[in-house]
Amino acid sequence: MTTIAAVADFLKRFAPPRWAASWDNVGLLLGDDAGPVERVLTCLTVTPESAAEAIDERAQLIVAHHPILFRPTQRLTTATAEGRMLLALAKAGVAVYSPHTAFDNTSGGINDVLAERLRLTGVRPLRHEDGPRQCKVAIFVPDADLQRVADAIFAAGAGHIGQYRECSFRLAGTGTFFGGDAANPTVGQKGRREEVSEWRLEALCPEADIDRVVQAMRKAHSYEEPAYDVYPLRPEREHVGGGRIGVLPQTTTLREFARTVQGALHAAQVQVVGDADRQAMTIAVACGAGGEFLADAVQQGADVFLTGEVRFHDCLAAQAQGIALVLPGHYATERCGVEALAGVLARQFPSLTVWPSRREREPLWTA
Repeated sequence: MTTIAAVADFLKRFAPPRWAASWDNVGLLLGDDAGPVERVLTCLTVTPESAAEAIDERAQLIVAHHPILFRPTQRLTTATAEGRMLLALAKAGVAVYSPHTAFDNTSGGINDVLAERLRLTGVRPLRHEDGPRQCKVAIFVPDADLQRVADAIFAAGAGHIGQYRECSFRLAGTGTFFGGDAANPTVGQKGRREEVSEWRLEALCPEADIDRVVQAMRKAHSYEEPAYDVYPLRPEREHVGGGRIGVLPQTTTLREFARTVQGALHAAQVQVVGDADRQAMTIAVACGAGGEFLADAVQQGADVFLTGEVRFHDCLAAQAQGIALVLPGHYATERCGVEALAGVLARQFPSLTVWPSRREREPLWTA
């Protein structure tokens, strides 16, 4: 039996919440993670239509790109459309998970799907992000304590490198100490210099976990005053980040590129800023409302910045800075991602029935 927790844990690995924007609300937002799941619906937004589809089709989980309960909520009642929708989902036992900006940024996420749809090559993050701050902890420990201390720090969060855990380095050596009158040494005697065979045990540790790791080490260590060092490490750049930038297979005009975008994303319309006949080769993309990445696209030398929507003044700023804009709409730039996510989940969990919402629609239409 697959549980909602199992699907949520996979989504956390696929689109780690630490890659979400600081203002975002990602993760399991509604439901019991211990509950079983057999049917999963993916959608861009939980709307009355997609919620009704989930209930009618007996889904136990909705994976919605946009979060529910995005703003602080003081009451949840049938007096509001959102309240009626969420209460109906809860009554039907439908959970909701949202990966949102973590899914935008992750490898294989929406921005990568966009780049693939546009056949971009040499794709890289438009804005690199620093990884979580790490430390290295080095602990000096006698042989009798080595395994106990190592187990304790691993359990407290140390020793993770990529997809590996319980990673450490151990080097044998000799430690010395001279215990004062009030000392109570575990080995040797106070009042004279002692030499003790010890191990230097090293492991990486997230900066946020260092206090817990040190506390666990002290509890497992037999020494009255364990010797240890903590070294802050320079943050590594993640292999993911905000937006993407790449190059087209061949140079085209802005007019032709906009037509390509409309077909590739099934967009009802595409708005464009820039000379229709200008040459386009290097393309920056950011799904949804990506105006914040305009400066990054300019700095990276993009000919065109494609995003769902921007403010009017961003259009003027793009004109002034000599970069074209292609705007196929918020829905068009993100719906492709939730369709792809259904495929990812179906491959990861072959026993589940997973589908992208069939009732979800672009809310805008052209007169």
